[in-house]
Amino acid sequence: MATATIEEKKLKKLVKSALTEALKEQRSFVQDIVEDAIEDFAFDRAIEQGLKSKAVSRGTVMKILQGK
Repeated sequence: MATATIEEKKLKKLVKSALTEALKEQRSFVQDIVEDAIEDFAFDRAIEQGLKSKAVSRGTVMKILQGK
């Protein structure tokens, strides 16, 4: 059985082209993944900051959320 050989530069260019095309076709999917990752990072930072801060009452939080 014969084996095909391909130069590293050609293979790299081919893979890059295929990946670029796939990302363009699945743009919304990739965007959703990136948005989810950013949200997860933001939640993680918020939790870390919350663990380091002093506790406040539920009423205080509700007032802030209601804009009072």
